[in-house]
Amino acid sequence: MTALTEASTSRFAHIREGEEELNIHYNECGQGEQTVVMLHGSGPGASGWANFSRNIEPLVSAGFRVILLDCPGWSKSDPIVCEGSRSDLNARILKGLVDQLSLERVHILGNSMGGHSAVAFALAWPERVGKLVLMGGGTGGASSFVPMPTEGIKLIQALYREPTIENLKKMMSIFVFDTSDLTEALFKSRLDNMLARRDHLDNFVKSVTANPKQFPDVGSRLAEIKAETLVIWGRNDRFVPMDTGLRLVAGIPKSELHVFNNCGHWAQWEHADRFNRMVLDFLTH
Repeated sequence: MTALTEASTSRFAHIREGEEELNIHYNECGQGEQTVVMLHGSGPGASGWANFSRNIEPLVSAGFRVILLDCPGWSKSDPIVCEGSRSDLNARILKGLVDQLSLERVHILGNSMGGHSAVAFALAWPERVGKLVLMGGGTGGASSFVPMPTEGIKLIQALYREPTIENLKKMMSIFVFDTSDLTEALFKSRLDNMLARRDHLDNFVKSVTANPKQFPDVGSRLAEIKAETLVIWGRNDRFVPMDTGLRLVAGIPKSELHVFNNCGHWAQWEHADRFNRMVLDFLTH
């Protein structure tokens, strides 16, 4: 199989959002009858490729088509100020993309903000969803055990307002459990991605100022989700507390939960091999 690269898989789509037409970036990898869409988190400098670089090849090798969507306001996608629900905005953009690609049904794998967006999509267009994999996100609302906002969310917001290498390292130091893989090269790459799009940083701050609850609590509607759902959490997640994962499993009828010990907010990166095997088994059985 030809090596997959971000550049060789890069694509763009024009998607209508209200009165605007947004230029939305995505990566398209592999071919297959079934498609997995991966939705990234909300951290500064995030992208589909950066979030899921350790998870693409196993799915492609197993015969899946993989789509990595860059949500509006991140990476190469157009900027936007979101004054409503970011979860619903991203879900509408995903609907526009799957329509353009003529995909009748997709599996959705979402991390953090991507988990919120996956749930919003499943609530709005249930007939378009195969299976769901949610990591570190899916619904808003307060934790019963951890003060809100969490320390991780506070550090993300500080980084958006002051995008320095020092603030980036502070955030990343609690983003994962084992920091030994956080190299200077990784920090530089992430910082470069952030500073390349200062408009995305500024617009995120404007969005949070206009509407602090960008990811609403949909706990009361989780029972509407009929898709089989795999919820994966890091026991040491300092961004979105583990009891959020318990709420998802309590609310979604056909759901199951796996908790990784010694794992932060990035389960698909910290425990990539076991994560990939688990997801492949879930999607194929």
